[in-house]
Amino acid sequence: MTGDRCSTEMRGRRETAERVVAAVRGWLGTPYRHQASLKGVGCDCLGLIRGLWRELYGTEPEVPPPYSPDWAERSGEDRLRAAAERALGPGHPAEAMQPGDLLLFAWRTDMPAKHAGILSSAGRFIHAYEQAAVVESALVPSWRRRIVRAFSFPML
Repeated sequence: MTGDRCSTEMRGRRETAERVVAAVRGWLGTPYRHQASLKGVGCDCLGLIRGLWRELYGTEPEVPPPYSPDWAERSGEDRLRAAAERALGPGHPAEAMQPGDLLLFAWRTDMPAKHAGILSSAGRFIHAYEQAAVVESALVPSWRRRIVRAFSFPML
C-alpha cells in the first residue's frame, strides 16, 4: 500500500471510530430492556449494538432470533462471537483494541461470549447494564479479563 493510500485508510478508520463513539454516547441513559434496540426507549447489550449499527449504516447485517437471558449458557454455542465475525471479520485480541471497537465479553474462559459493549476511550466502555441503563463504565480488571475479542466497525 502506498503512503497516501495508507494515510487515507488510517484517517478513515480514525474518523469511523470517532463517529462510533459519538453515536454510542447518544445512547447513554437508555433503559435496559431485554431484546429491545431503540435509543431512549430500551435496549440490552446486543440491542445497543444493533441500534448503533442501524444508526451508522442503515440496516442490520442480520436480525437475531428471539433469545432468553440465559441463551449462551443453555445453547453452549458462541453465537454472539459468530455473528460479530460474520459482520466484522475475525476481529483482534484485546491487547490491540482501540476506541470505537466492539468488545465481546465472556464470564468464564470456557463459556461463549455473553455481553457486548463499545470501547469509548482507553479505559472506559459503554454498554447496556442489566437492570439499569446504558452506562459508561471503567474498564477495570474484572471487565478487562473477560474480553474475548475486539472488532473494528467498517469504515463509514
